[in-house]
Amino acid sequence: MILSSCIKLFFVLNIFLTVSLAFEPITTGLAVGVGVTASALLAGLNHFKCNVVECCDNNWFIPNFTGLRSTLQDNLHGQHLVVDTVAKAVKGHIRNKNPSKALVLSFHGWTGGGKNFVSKMIAENLFVKGMQSRHVHLFVATLHFPHKDKVETYKDQLREWIKGNTSDCPHSIFVFDEMDKLPEGLLDAVKPYIDHYTEINGVDYRKTVFILLSNTAGNAITQKTYQYWQEGRKREEISLKEMDDLILKGSFNEKGGLWHSSLIEKNLIDVFIPFLPLERQHVKLCIRDDLKAKGHTVTEDVVTKVADELQYFPEREQLYSKSGCKRVSQKVDLIMEEVSQTEEEIRR
Repeated sequence: MILSSCIKLFFVLNIFLTVSLAFEPITTGLAVGVGVTASALLAGLNHFKCNVVECCDNNWFIPNFTGLRSTLQDNLHGQHLVVDTVAKAVKGHIRNKNPSKALVLSFHGWTGGGKNFVSKMIAENLFVKGMQSRHVHLFVATLHFPHKDKVETYKDQLREWIKGNTSDCPHSIFVFDEMDKLPEGLLDAVKPYIDHYTEINGVDYRKTVFILLSNTAGNAITQKTYQYWQEGRKREEISLKEMDDLILKGSFNEKGGLWHSSLIEKNLIDVFIPFLPLERQHVKLCIRDDLKAKGHTVTEDVVTKVADELQYFPEREQLYSKSGCKRVSQKVDLIMEEVSQTEEEIRR
């Protein structure tokens, strides 16, 4: 009720200020006095509003670079190439008061490797409300852009959405999930906003962050990781540089949102980040995290039971989880329900 009244007062003062400044010269002195008073009241009201309702200011946009790095180090398993690269890229971009362009991160790898998790952690360590912030925008290809024959309509909608939200908050984050299912050519509509322009029609897009999530190049990433294992080399020896070319070729040539995209041709994607396939040991760490988060006692027996519920490949080695850590939470619930039922039967 108080907030509603304040908002109404805000609009009344705004109208009154506009009318006052439009008076004839004979009343200019009065208008100036009223204008100064009204301006002060408006400033105070705006400050009050932003303490209650999310705004794009330092009450709601609070970058925590240390928190981002530590969260990724503690909770993202088996992805040594992701932690350092993401932490440095985000920190470098946000701390730069005058970046040359928007930050564009492209995450690649099979499902369950942590792409959505990392996007969530970036949002949570920049905005107080995380993914629920009105300045963080998630687009899911199959939900928001389901019809390939409506690409031109989607392009217009996307341009308006990016322009409007960046005007509202220069630090806006745009996340595109299921890039491999995005209609071909759609993402080219984004090109002007991530290119090296100081502004476009009065709007500066250089402080925004674009995150692209895709399964594209997942096969190539997995094959390279498996090759290291066959050669007896540690996966931690895999470098970002040797993965970069694999992802670049895969993204440009495989059907999907980045197929023959101008974003790649014009080198507008800042970093291609590979998410490696997760081994059983990594899945077990995810299981432990989920058990702790749900308040369960963590035992090796339970962890192993949950891990055994998942499927692995190649068929002979059973090395990598087919679903990464994506199905871990559901499997934990299933196993813990079975454990609970067993304990009840024993007590009887």
